[in-house]
Amino acid sequence: MNEIEAIIRLAKESTADPPIAMAVVVEIDGSVYRRPGARMLITASGRTAGTISGGCLESDIRERAAMVAASGHPVVVTYDSSAPEDIVFGLGLGCNGVVRVLIEPMTEAGSLLLEVLEEVVSLRRTASIATVYRCESSFPDALGCRALRRNGADQFTCEDSLVSAALAHALTSAPAWRQSSRNVSLPDGRQVGILVEQVAPPPSLAVFGAGDDAMPLVSFAKGLGWHVTVVDSRSAYATRDRFPCAHSLLCVPLEELGQLTADLLQPDSLAVVMTHRYLTDKELLKLLLPIGLRYLGVLGPKTRTCRLLQEIEEEGFDPRLASFDRVNSPCGLDIGAETPQEVALSIVAEMQAVLAGRAGGSLRNRRGRIHDAMEPHSAAA
Repeated sequence: MNEIEAIIRLAKESTADPPIAMAVVVEIDGSVYRRPGARMLITASGRTAGTISGGCLESDIRERAAMVAASGHPVVVTYDSSAPEDIVFGLGLGCNGVVRVLIEPMTEAGSLLLEVLEEVVSLRRTASIATVYRCESSFPDALGCRALRRNGADQFTCEDSLVSAALAHALTSAPAWRQSSRNVSLPDGRQVGILVEQVAPPPSLAVFGAGDDAMPLVSFAKGLGWHVTVVDSRSAYATRDRFPCAHSLLCVPLEELGQLTADLLQPDSLAVVMTHRYLTDKELLKLLLPIGLRYLGVLGPKTRTCRLLQEIEEEGFDPRLASFDRVNSPCGLDIGAETPQEVALSIVAEMQAVLAGRAGGSLRNRRGRIHDAMEPHSAAA
């Protein structure tokens, strides 16, 4: 279960313990554990879903959430661990960074946010969210104002037309692939800070082949909160007993896979072919290569996959598609994996590296920041 799913589940779990506040990281500086957009939902009894740190800030956030719920007004809390004395006199973070967290009560606006997050998961559709996290003391009501864009339509939780216009412009001009923050000058001279988030559904992974070695792969991917589908033609293998955590199990013959893959997979999907059947793998590659998947992994030696691609090309398949550059084979990172569990770990790690646009090397050898910098910039509404 990923963070958004955990938040949605907690929100629905019990009417006797309702959500009272939502905390979200809105701005960072230096080394911190979570990035802007990390969320945590807090209930009346102090139960939480999601995290905004490595466990250092959650207790303080819970206490502040109760005060925010009682007042009905959002607040932004700054946690500064950049000073050495913080380790002794502060929260003891020792992270050498600054993190600002918006804590807002679960009013009607908060319920709308939960509704949008649920749609992201259930409809597997990305939503864009712009939130005011900094404003001048002369108009405090702007703090926490939000614009939500889903299915091409915008909804606003703000009555100030200039702030709403700034939020709408931020949604339109922000990068479509990541979070960004900006300082915005309104036409009347007021200044606001806006966080723009692209909230995407969990990655979608299709595992073709329900052998024993697919079981740990599905388990690892599910542990990351990914949406996992297992596909196999053998009814004795594609069972709920063997894959209890898969989102869906599809037992279909090979000749019916054509329409299935078109419905199941999008260009941003992940797929791993591990049927251990040569001819089946060849037919699957014919179906999967034209989709242009974010990741296509094939289990087995490189020579086997090269032969598969060569035969596909000889049978008239577009040689630009039947290219080894479009396939990860042998799939997985080079971690010396031997057992099915180790192989599954290496494959999931490689897919995560692809999703993040990283090479998958050791962090100690990385030059510069571990996380991509998120520099705020100024703009006029």
